[in-house]
Amino acid sequence: MKLAIVGVTGMVGREMLEVLAERNFPITELIPVASEKSCGKQINYLGKSYEVISLLELLNTEVDLALFSAGANVSKIWAPKLAEKGIKVIDNSSYWRMCSNHKLIVPEINGSELSKEDKIIANPNCSTIQLVMALAPLHKKFGVKRVVVSTYQSITGTGKKAVEQLENEEKRTDGEMVYPHTIYQNILPHCDDFTENGYTKEEMKLTNETKKILDENIDVVATAVRVPVVVGHSESVNITFENEFDLNEARLALNHMEGVVVMDNPTKNEYPMPINSYKKDEVFVGRIRIDFTQEKTLNMWIVADNLRKGAATNTVQIAEYLINNNLV
Repeated sequence: MKLAIVGVTGMVGREMLEVLAERNFPITELIPVASEKSCGKQINYLGKSYEVISLLELLNTEVDLALFSAGANVSKIWAPKLAEKGIKVIDNSSYWRMCSNHKLIVPEINGSELSKEDKIIANPNCSTIQLVMALAPLHKKFGVKRVVVSTYQSITGTGKKAVEQLENEEKRTDGEMVYPHTIYQNILPHCDDFTENGYTKEEMKLTNETKKILDENIDVVATAVRVPVVVGHSESVNITFENEFDLNEARLALNHMEGVVVMDNPTKNEYPMPINSYKKDEVFVGRIRIDFTQEKTLNMWIVADNLRKGAATNTVQIAEYLINNNLV
């Protein structure tokens, strides 16, 4: 298994290396790929050094599978070039997610949709992944009709420069601003760019990607908020079902969902927090309670490491699914 990681020097790329090592992914050869300025750098993986190469060099290299985490513009241009050579691409950018010809995959939910014909496979947005992981077992049991979600998203969702901005502001040092306002000791109701309908791209990703992964009939409305937390996205979710539901059955369904951990004992102050999810591959769910103002409605709180299940882990899990089912 000759595996390329495109964007290997970025936050998600480095996280992919960690996840691959932890899960004993069957690599026979690792090909680290990054921008021209990173070419020639050494990447360490399982005690061995590998030299970073360019995308142009990658085209002339024998590869089985490529994991992309280098942004939409890179994926738009280079993913098809690799696919034309018969290389499977799993893309972590937003570019291919809503394309009708490409599948948007969370393996625990819809991995069975994958086939040998899929050359470019899209990895969902980080906030979508943790949302649908918790919604999927409830939708199967009770039929999700409508979801109102407010997110509390960490700065690593923006990237390394956001972390640097927070650190500079905490130290009261001048530096580059990637956000339009201070993020230190502040909260921005602004994730990604605003669109014509008044919602941000991040908010619309939650709507559109949930429909594509789970069910086009589910209504999702979101408010996405950036908070001064380094790693770990949190979500407050209000779910209205088609059918009557039982709270204990809802808890049971979540408990039985692969990759979901229920952490819900308020009497002992047990509920999911970003600190619980750090470097974990699971999605944590708590504060599960009936909405007493609305029929057939449930409230809950969802937390996950946005660099792990929200990005690197889900990408690696897709790769594992392909290998385990002889699809690559």
